Formats: sequence, structure tokens, C-alpha cells
Amino acid sequence: MLAASYTRVGPADEVLEINEQPTPVAGDGEVRVRVAWSGVNPSDVKSRAGTRTKTLAFERIIPHSDGSGVIDQVGAGVDPARLGQRVWLWNAAWKRAHGTAAEHVVLPQSQAVALPDGVDLAAGACLGIPALTAWQAVAMEGGVQGQTVLVAGGAGAVGHYAIQMARLLGARHVISTVSNDAKAELARSAGAHQVLNYRRDDVVAACLAATGGVGVDRIVEVDAAANMALDQQVLRSGGRMAIYGSGAAEVPVQFFPAIVKNQHLDFFIVYEQTAEQRAAGLGQLTSWLSAGQLQHQIAARLPLQRMAEAHRLVETGAVIGNVVVQLSDAV
Repeated sequence: MLAASYTRVGPADEVLEINEQPTPVAGDGEVRVRVAWSGVNPSDVKSRAGTRTKTLAFERIIPHSDGSGVIDQVGAGVDPARLGQRVWLWNAAWKRAHGTAAEHVVLPQSQAVALPDGVDLAAGACLGIPALTAWQAVAMEGGVQGQTVLVAGGAGAVGHYAIQMARLLGARHVISTVSNDAKAELARSAGAHQVLNYRRDDVVAACLAATGGVGVDRIVEVDAAANMALDQQVLRSGGRMAIYGSGAAEVPVQFFPAIVKNQHLDFFIVYEQTAEQRAAGLGQLTSWLSAGQLQHQIAARLPLQRMAEAHRLVETGAVIGNVVVQLSDAV
């Protein structure tokens, strides 16, 4: 099978290779998926670049945790009726050497989730990290029913889903921050009631005005290091920050305001959802997808041979939305 892989970290153009790799075989409890689309996430490009560590966990890595395709082989213990099923994939590359950037991938059957009819396979490659992260951020600790929610970076892959999900889960008022007019339009189309350009608007004043000076109930935060000072000013007493990202390793927190206002800071990573969280998230996503209630923002669809370009687009933030790479014409 053809696959993209790397044996050392570094720039995408220098370390990503596209060549033949052994085609995997499904084992007990596993399915093999003919991959149609592979989703490229920030975590994928950071791992390839060596941002977190220069030491590879495996001799050769086929990247990408997210993807979609069609089951073409089942192992012992798997219902044969799953053959030919359209699926989307999660955690394919988490603590594993072989992700979805290949024509075939083998996974435990639970990590191949049936994709409802009518949902584009390319959209299925955007669900594992972005959509499940957004779901956890808005659904955790009782959800957002009747609340005012601030979504930082509402045009990003996670933020775009988070706005929609906050509305679907009953948020009273959804505010989003963006950096330009094009992103503002995308956040509005996702359902944000109020969109603020953090480069020119007074975000603190606007959030306080929208809540009668009380502050927002929940913040969905993409960059804790950059936004913590602002977040602590606009989060109400007893409010909650759902933090899934940071542009720096250390996040400064003002202790006295946080403790006096009883602010809750929830740091989480979607790869380590509990079995209960995962089941709830998968069930909710399936329901929304089946009902056609989610918009998907796919910014670029590239062929396998342009894998390095796909990584650069994500790494530089050159596009608004998800980047997916086509591995086959599976339908």
C-alpha cells in the first residue's frame, strides 16, 4: 500500500516520505479500513516537526489520528456485516505507529464508527479530534443549557464545531472571537450570536456588557497562554474554562481573582477521554450527523502526493478550516 511516513522529525518537505509499505491484516477484534480521507490536525504537524519531542516513539511513523473510509476486512470476533461499512476513525495514531495517512489502516473495531448515510466521507475525517474536542468542551460538567458561552477562535476546526454544539445543547448566548472579517462570517454562519474581532474590539467590555456585568458562564479556550488574563476577567464567579490548547508550555494564572471568583479551569485532551465520555460523545455525534445538524468547514482537499503541502497549510494557519488528504476513492 502507499503511505506517507517519517523516520525523523523536521520540516514536512524534508522528512515526509511517500512510498510502499506493507498492507496490514486485521487481527482479532479488529477491522481494516480502506482509507478514503485522512485528516491533518495541529497535533499531527507538531509531532512530525518535533515540537514536543525529538525522539520518535517508533522507528517509522505513519501519521494522523483522524480519517474515514470503508471497512474491507474484519478479524475474528467482528460481525462480517461490517464489511463495506462507511466509517470514521479516531485515535488511529495515538500511541501507535500506523495512522490514517495510508491506503489501509487496521484498528480495534470500536475505533471505526459508522458514518451516517449522506455524510461526506471527507467530513468524516474531521470528526475524531476537532468534533469530539468541541463536544467535550461544551458538554462537560453539566453542559451549557441556558448559559452564555465564549468560544475563542470560532473559525478554527474545534471552535467552528463548538459554536454549533453550544447552540444545539441549549446555550442562551454564544460569543466568539476571531481575527478577521472572513473568520467572523464563518463564526456567524456556525451560529454565534455575537462575534468579536480581538484585534480591534474590546473583548472584555463586550463580554461584560452582554452579561450585564456578571461575566460568561463558560469559555472554550484554544490558547490558554495567550488568553488567560482576558479569560479571568470575563469569566463569572463559579464559571468554567474548558481548555484544550495553548500556544506556550506555561500558562500564567492570577491566583487571587481565580480563588475569589471560584473559577474552574478544566484542562483536557481528547485522546484520553474515558470510556463513558467517548461513548456519550460518539452517540451524540452520530445523532447530530444523522439529522444533518452539523456544518463541516473543509478548507483544502489534497492528494497524497501533496502531503507536505497539507502539513504546511495546517502548520502556518494559511487556511480557515480542516485540511484533508485523499488516499483512495472509497465511497
